[in-house]
Amino acid sequence: MSKKAFQILVVDDEKDYRDVLKMILSGKGYSVEACDNGQSALKKLEKKSFDLVITDLFMPVMDGSQLLEEIKKREYDTEVIMLTAHGTIEKAVDAMKAGAYTYVTKGRDPEEMFMEIRRIEDARKLRRDNAILKEKATGVFMLESKNKEYHQMLELAERAAQSDSNILILGESGSGKEVLASFIHQKSMRKDANFMELNCQALSESILESELFGHEKGSFTGADKRRIGLFEASNGGTLFLDEIGGVSINLQAKLLKAIENKQIYRLGSSSPINVDFRLITATNHNLRQDMADGCFRDDLFYRISTIVLELPPLRERPEDIPLFIDYFFEKYQREMNKDIHDIQPKVRERLEQYHYPGNVRELKNIIERLVVLSEKGEILEEYLPSDVANSQEQSVFMVPREMDYTISLKEYRSKVEKEYIEGLLRRYPKDMNQVAEILNISRRQLFNKLVEYDLK
Repeated sequence: MSKKAFQILVVDDEKDYRDVLKMILSGKGYSVEACDNGQSALKKLEKKSFDLVITDLFMPVMDGSQLLEEIKKREYDTEVIMLTAHGTIEKAVDAMKAGAYTYVTKGRDPEEMFMEIRRIEDARKLRRDNAILKEKATGVFMLESKNKEYHQMLELAERAAQSDSNILILGESGSGKEVLASFIHQKSMRKDANFMELNCQALSESILESELFGHEKGSFTGADKRRIGLFEASNGGTLFLDEIGGVSINLQAKLLKAIENKQIYRLGSSSPINVDFRLITATNHNLRQDMADGCFRDDLFYRISTIVLELPPLRERPEDIPLFIDYFFEKYQREMNKDIHDIQPKVRERLEQYHYPGNVRELKNIIERLVVLSEKGEILEEYLPSDVANSQEQSVFMVPREMDYTISLKEYRSKVEKEYIEGLLRRYPKDMNQVAEILNISRRQLFNKLVEYDLK
């Protein structure tokens, strides 16, 4: 399958002219579809995006002017070139005033049309490049979705952003928790102040405490100068603590006190410091299970979870996978200065079928790998990681033939989770560490799951 080509829709009621134009444009490397009137064109535009519509001005059923009007009304992201005959130039000029990019007279040198198409290509590429650069800087693309549940979660996040309530984001590793936290900050009244973030699981207890609270010079070996902690650095802004479930019980008590009192002490100091911050936390742990196991404080949980947002994993958003595939292919082609013009058909099929235990982060890494390994603009199936290459022919996202519509969403999720863990156990029957690592949970949490689902 070729790299996504410039998409053109030709609309003309003259079959011979329509077929010839389609043949010529296809020969230039464009992806071309055709139809004979405006209504048929609108049906195609409802199902697929086109970069350009080339339409005749006068047609039965719905003419070019009416089609242009509907395209603009529905805000389709496509340019329109109007085809006109001699004696109808005035109508074509009116169409340009209504939003058409330009008009081309039938029977003229085709190079005139090709030149206009290249101009549109260049303009759209520039606009797309600028948008991707902006997305890269803000991470906003990670929030794009066609999934209804994800949109509902995002709306809740935007409403929650207007308050100063503590927010807990739950989601698997790689699902975009840090991007969502940044989005909340940008939508809040604190957007002009600092957004400070820290992964709590990546640091030892002593270093984590110093990072959060800061320290005075000489407070411990190696403390050769005063250090401002993240609580202070986020004063007036937002503090995002990722993987809060990885914090030790001892440090949890200190966190709770700081959150409740909005007051901290640097390590090695007895002077209190008042701080004003908005707290957002995130974790891939099951904190309620952790509370039952005695490794997470109940009072801290209820303090940080005024509002809880659940990020669905990528496997529950299959309609978004093609969006991310296209985005990351464009991103890495640009960053590596490579032009991918041919992708083997099975590659995209495997990418869209795979279940992505590592979520968007894993998809991103796979696409980067494919672009790195590509030669002569080709991406071959053999470049895929073994897990993706060996994925089943049938998509894991397909709805089972017999679905039980009487169970709750929670019960259905538990059923899917059990089946997924069972599959991993069959794949790695003697390696619980590997299973736990893929699930991104601890061995203790894995064994709790085995007991919960009566798995052996």
